[in-house]
Amino acid sequence: MTAHKTRVELFIGKGGVGKTTLACATAMAEARSGRRVLIASLDQAHSLGDALGFRFPHDPGTVTGVATVLPGLDVIEIDSLALLEDRFRDVVRVISAGRGHEHGFDLAALDPAELTGLPGVQELLMLVEIAQFAAEDDWDLIVVDCPPSADMLRIVTAPGTLLGYVERIWPPHARAMSAVGTDLRRAVLAATVERIVRAVTEVRDLLADHRRTRARLVTLAERVAVAESQRVRSAAALLGLRLNAVVVNKVLPDLAPPDGAEHPAVQWYSNRRGEQSDVIAELRSTMPGIPVVIARHTGPEPIGLNSLAALAYAMDSAGDTGDAALMLSDNQTEVDASSGEPLVLLESGTGLQSVYALRMHLPVVDAATLRLGRVEDDLIVGADGVRRRVRLAPVLRRCTVDGAELDDGYLVVRFRPDPRAWAHASESRDHDR
Repeated sequence: MTAHKTRVELFIGKGGVGKTTLACATAMAEARSGRRVLIASLDQAHSLGDALGFRFPHDPGTVTGVATVLPGLDVIEIDSLALLEDRFRDVVRVISAGRGHEHGFDLAALDPAELTGLPGVQELLMLVEIAQFAAEDDWDLIVVDCPPSADMLRIVTAPGTLLGYVERIWPPHARAMSAVGTDLRRAVLAATVERIVRAVTEVRDLLADHRRTRARLVTLAERVAVAESQRVRSAAALLGLRLNAVVVNKVLPDLAPPDGAEHPAVQWYSNRRGEQSDVIAELRSTMPGIPVVIARHTGPEPIGLNSLAALAYAMDSAGDTGDAALMLSDNQTEVDASSGEPLVLLESGTGLQSVYALRMHLPVVDAATLRLGRVEDDLIVGADGVRRRVRLAPVLRRCTVDGAELDDGYLVVRFRPDPRAWAHASESRDHDR
């Protein structure tokens, strides 16, 4: 299997901080260096065309295609509703291959617009579209202009949530039996669900691949930005998303010292510049291991290709963060990890006296928000308003939780073997022999 080379860079942040502008400038800088770049907007309040000074052709009921704005730079505004209608019709055509609806359901009786109320469906389809673009390897880099951070972090949880539901409601072995059974409609349904599972799995794996996917948090040099950035960092770590950099936008440039008495406007400017410098320093001190990049205030709003090109040069001068965000630990095992999945280590002992540790990066902002639970073979971890369901490694499924602690930006959960589960596993192995 050929490894895909297309990288994905997500621009996240609160509304109004300049995500779209910086995403466009970054894409233009990458294209100017000779890379093939696609910039895609997932924000349904699309402003990508406004920033580029480009008008996208929007035909009602059709999925907007990719357009070229510069050599090496393609753009697309993904219309989630049109995408939902298009994909829904495909599914209906497949499942309706036979006549009637003997099993009590008829998808054709639904209108695609009725599905917009289902949480996460449109967002998940947009992520599937991005994953398909990445799989095609037509571009070196896909820059994604994301919805506001709270919405985007919720979207990131959608693939794992859906896959978890499908696995519990209709497990893989049951789908496989249906696919080869004599009931044609059930076989078609099983094949359709399997295709959906494969597509969503590709999305989950792409987001978790730290070698290919990274996120940049765009913020402003304001006091509220410090707490917001810390929460996003905590959420990204919990969800297994690589936060590569914090980009502080609209930072005022330094002024030369005045020769005489300061004009009130100059005094205001100097004070505001000092406040911004203090915020930037605090961001750097509270987010070790995450590069803080400065994007200077450009004066006039950068709209159109010429203005964005000037900002692109400024973004070049800010430097490439590269793999700096991977270097979060002196532990070589953690540094080499290419995904956000937790690590499982045998700390001590053997057999029933073993102590296993599940270790995951989790720089919690407020330790009082940390919540842990277990449902069957999954560990439920919640912190700072975000929750994730973590599938336990096979060895931990036969263990009970012995304790948990936060250790220098990591959550460590310790497990001890459950004598009954281990005895049952031993009996099963003896029976197999």
